[in-house]
Amino acid sequence: MRLTTPAHSGRVSRANGRAGFALNGQGTWSSCGRLPLGGLTDRRTGRTWVWQIEHNGGGWRWECGERDKAAYAALFGPTDTHHGWRHPLEPGAVFGTVPAALSFSDDGGPDEAFAALTRYRRAQRRPHADHQRLPVIFNDYMNCLMGDPTTEELLPHIDAAADAGAEYFVIDAGWYDGDDGGWWDSVGAWQPAASRFPGTRGIHEVLDRIRERGMVPGLWLEPEVIGVRSPMAKSLPDEAFFRRYGIRVTEAGRHHLDLRHPAARAHLDEVVDRLVDEWGVGYLKLDHNIDPGSGTSAHPGETPGAGLLGHNRAHLDWLDGVLDRYPHLVLENCSSGGMRWDDALLSRMQLQSTSDQQNLHLYAPIAASAPTAVTPEQGAVWAYPQPEDTLDEVAFTMANALLGRIHLSGRIPELEPEARALVHEAVATYKAIRADLPGAVPSWPLGLPGWDDPWIALALRTPATTYLTVWRRPGTDITATLRLPHLRDTAARVDLLYPSASRAVPAWTPDTAELSLTLPTAPSAVLLRITATDPGAL
Repeated sequence: MRLTTPAHSGRVSRANGRAGFALNGQGTWSSCGRLPLGGLTDRRTGRTWVWQIEHNGGGWRWECGERDKAAYAALFGPTDTHHGWRHPLEPGAVFGTVPAALSFSDDGGPDEAFAALTRYRRAQRRPHADHQRLPVIFNDYMNCLMGDPTTEELLPHIDAAADAGAEYFVIDAGWYDGDDGGWWDSVGAWQPAASRFPGTRGIHEVLDRIRERGMVPGLWLEPEVIGVRSPMAKSLPDEAFFRRYGIRVTEAGRHHLDLRHPAARAHLDEVVDRLVDEWGVGYLKLDHNIDPGSGTSAHPGETPGAGLLGHNRAHLDWLDGVLDRYPHLVLENCSSGGMRWDDALLSRMQLQSTSDQQNLHLYAPIAASAPTAVTPEQGAVWAYPQPEDTLDEVAFTMANALLGRIHLSGRIPELEPEARALVHEAVATYKAIRADLPGAVPSWPLGLPGWDDPWIALALRTPATTYLTVWRRPGTDITATLRLPHLRDTAARVDLLYPSASRAVPAWTPDTAELSLTLPTAPSAVLLRITATDPGAL
């Protein structure tokens, strides 16, 4: 760090400052409010460090400051001061804290540092066919059934999803909910509700229909929680749950399993085995919607932070076991719309839910910044067209997902033919380019996006091609200038990929490496492909 950060001013020669900048996680969510990553950059030279703390709980901290005439960054796992964590060591014993990774760019700024981090994430994750196939997923939740699935509601959405080109169909929350007061505090047994899926075949009528339409069925599951009204709350021993002061922790009508206990793990293994082996489910969306605080003191003398770390590590071990048994199974990391977005989980699970943001205009900065924290081929982005959307808005919501993983939803059966055609076109465009995404690295031609930025851009670069999604939101000029320094002095062709009917006007200037783009209407979004006309120039 001392060789790669700006020198101290020199005015203070014998003391170090006490101030600095720090971020902490807390509780069971690793990314509630802040992701467990950060960076330092020298705006003058472009020299940049970027780091991530690879932990699936809130027990992390990083800080930056000045010391001994240099800048520093310090990365931590759980600590006593910030997370109530202590771990006494017997003589000769060894303890390892949570891992972390750092990437460096000498003069390429954040773009090159994040490109290096993207390559690292790919190199150290668990191999899985999903990372190369990138199938299109329909999920019935977001701006669609919203946790209220029934056979009657699902069947038309299954047909519409198949017609659009979806390859997986996921039934989200509520499939286990009967008429006994709501599902929130009764979850845990994971059996289908007969009232939602009537008839002799029950939920299997829906699962079979998904397969008949050429898609793989998936289900939503919240494995680590047991509702206080669930029969599992009585059948599992107290030791299988988070406890503090000998009392089972209850948060929002739910208990939290401690996966260090064999009964807790056996229960979850039975559920997964039944869904995969007996029901033929090929996709599980794993959610996590409560934060039971500091952790668990299940063992004598154990601090809550130490108990939480023990559970976190047992959770990772359980996931490894599931994928060892079912290497074809696709696991999505949801966690209340991205509240456990970390590389401990993403080095195992195939997809990351990037948000539960319901506003298509507000999703743009989330979709554009997602590759700072997840590889593009793992970043699940909702695309949820509504009947009341304009055609520009339908194209906007579909464009949100084209440089990540399409999670199609919305009310597709109710769309007018022209709007539905835009959905079909987007899925076909995605399938035409998706083979390039697992080898691409991200960059941001307008800088990392701000929440209220009217123009936003994300580029994915391959050795031969640059894909570029650009969003224009209301309240700004109709033309923006985007910087693509990796193409400086390169003659290139700019192709409009989606939507084909867009009135976008791009103009490429090789010597300044700038793309001028005019989008006459707002909101609007386009996907462009930039290809060198002289491949030898790259």
